[in-house]
Amino acid sequence: MDITSLEQRAIDFAKRGDFGVEAKQVNEELAQASPANQGAWTRLARCNIELGLFDDANAALERALQLNPQNMIARSLLQESIRREVRQVPDPAPARARGTRAKTRAAAGAGARGGFGRAQFAALQQLAPASALESLGPTIEALLMALNERPFAAKVVDARNRAGQSGSKLFRRNSFYAGTAGHLYAFHHGGRWEPQINLGFFAVPEWGRFAIRAGIGFNLTSAGADPEREAGQERVAAYYENLQRLVSSEWKQLLTDWLSANGGFIQYADRPPAVDMLPGDAVEWLINNRHAIEQGWLFVGRWLFSDRPADAEAMEDPSKLVKWIDQTFTDLLPLWSSVYRG
Repeated sequence: MDITSLEQRAIDFAKRGDFGVEAKQVNEELAQASPANQGAWTRLARCNIELGLFDDANAALERALQLNPQNMIARSLLQESIRREVRQVPDPAPARARGTRAKTRAAAGAGARGGFGRAQFAALQQLAPASALESLGPTIEALLMALNERPFAAKVVDARNRAGQSGSKLFRRNSFYAGTAGHLYAFHHGGRWEPQINLGFFAVPEWGRFAIRAGIGFNLTSAGADPEREAGQERVAAYYENLQRLVSSEWKQLLTDWLSANGGFIQYADRPPAVDMLPGDAVEWLINNRHAIEQGWLFVGRWLFSDRPADAEAMEDPSKLVKWIDQTFTDLLPLWSSVYRG
């Protein structure tokens, strides 16, 4: 069948609201015969969504958006595909922790996965920050709720309670936020003006790779609607000075060795992780940095990168991702506790 006939058949299926198996086959043939036909890829994605083939749908939508980044139908379908996908995959939290939450999640109509694969990063890269947050929120929340059950989480909560801060869980629901394009992040309850137990998810086109971070962050900006911004900024600056003091003395060699052994990097301002900086140089930079307020953001921790096969596998597998984050924060807990107490 020629391209014109295939196109007409595909359009006829769409007009009838038929996105079943036959419509999928027609649009597949059309996309293969005419790879630059963004309509074929978009309709093919719609068929795959309706058939529950979300990986195939996301791949088709990536092709459509490569052809036309302003294709709003494809963007909307990508958001819908991610939303449906995360609703059908089981919660990665330990079985013993799921019992008390099962009815709540069932009532909300949302099971969720905690892994970040190609589909999730595609949504993060292609969607506006608010839309990406809406689509990927269930994925991130499932991850945070699983982390709440880990021993390090209880130790952070206990340290904060001893300091007079409230909270019975490390992460509350909706503890995740949209940053700039291609960036979502989460930090512990009450942590805005504290050394943060911080997670970040990145699909920034300029970086050329997808990434996830876990570690200790310092948000020294005074922007936003947070209360006590001036006092809060001073408080975070004092915490960062505590970090510098500790890292210049008893923690210097420990942190250098840890960064070297665990794929750790620093990050500051709006820059990507400083992967070109050797661990010893990164520690010296932390110690000697005198521009924290101007930089606004400082971070030290571990990173996963999508172009490393082992990292990509850990990102996609919810249990492996939780284990990786758990190990990161368990390793860094003594340093975080020392900075926090100081």
